[in-house]
Amino acid sequence: MQNPLLSRLGIEYPVIQAPMGGGPSTPELVAAVSNAGGLGSLGAAYLAPDQITEAIRRIKSLTHKPFNVNLFAGGYETTPYDPKPMLAVLSEIHKALALPAPVLPALPPDPFSAQLEAVLAADPPIFSFTFGIPKPDAMAKLKARHITIIGTATTVEEARLLMEAGVDAILAQGAEAGAHRGTFAGTFEAAMVPTFQLVSSIHNAVSVPVVASGGIMDGRDISKALRVGASAAALGTAFLTCPESGASEAYKRAVLAAGKDTTVITRAFSGRPARGLRNVFITRMTGKESMILPYPLQNILTRAMRTAAVSRGDSGFLSLWAGSGVARARALPAADLVKRLVEESRYRH
Repeated sequence: MQNPLLSRLGIEYPVIQAPMGGGPSTPELVAAVSNAGGLGSLGAAYLAPDQITEAIRRIKSLTHKPFNVNLFAGGYETTPYDPKPMLAVLSEIHKALALPAPVLPALPPDPFSAQLEAVLAADPPIFSFTFGIPKPDAMAKLKARHITIIGTATTVEEARLLMEAGVDAILAQGAEAGAHRGTFAGTFEAAMVPTFQLVSSIHNAVSVPVVASGGIMDGRDISKALRVGASAAALGTAFLTCPESGASEAYKRAVLAAGKDTTVITRAFSGRPARGLRNVFITRMTGKESMILPYPLQNILTRAMRTAAVSRGDSGFLSLWAGSGVARARALPAADLVKRLVEESRYRH
């Protein structure tokens, strides 16, 4: 199953555990996937620099195999907004959850530069990013340390921009992908391209390897991705329900209980379009999109609600990020899932 990208990454199988920020991609999950011959990925976008340092130290103590660290390279929005309607909606929810009244947060500085310095100091073999492209000096620092760089594209145009910026591979994020859309050039609506169509188009447009991402859940999907031009496939939702995942039990239960695809694209939780299971909060915000604050203010503002929902085991107010293949999620240990994916895909090329 080898190809130039797998050789470059130093992995045995074309199976990448997608980085899942906010807790699911624990060092234990990352290491388990890497030890099984795939590529584990740490979603570090919401971690402080010292937390990134500790997480990478922990991963290195659990595996000697390659792994990936992912950050958000941009995405901050500066559109004007009136916070009062959103604060009014959240006030009612906070009251029901026995929380203090919500308070409009100050816009924090973009954490990327400080986070990247922590990543560079810890020297992981692979670094990936989404929401934009790091500045040339940041790319130069990564290249100086011979770190393999993977950028996220949701369109052919973005893929070309990433190649010009010097990435070693491009992750093609199709419309079916769970969690935040990585779009950074053009509108989110125009970037809703089905995964296999996007992979094929990007493969034909660039000279670097392509990783398929979006709705991929089993070996059959991986085989199809390879057939249309991908060198590997990244799976997020498929690994979300592994015991090593740090997703809350309410989150895992909701994913495993999904008998069909009930995912929608919503800005309700973070201010940025993301795919997740429809629930109480998404339904409450439907038709009220104009109230939603820009990213990352909305994300910060809804954090208390989401944290309280975790402690109560209430999935109605959680961001249940999941891809459109959610109904095929399996609760397997990460190493067993990698093995199953490889077995399912090996004879389907």
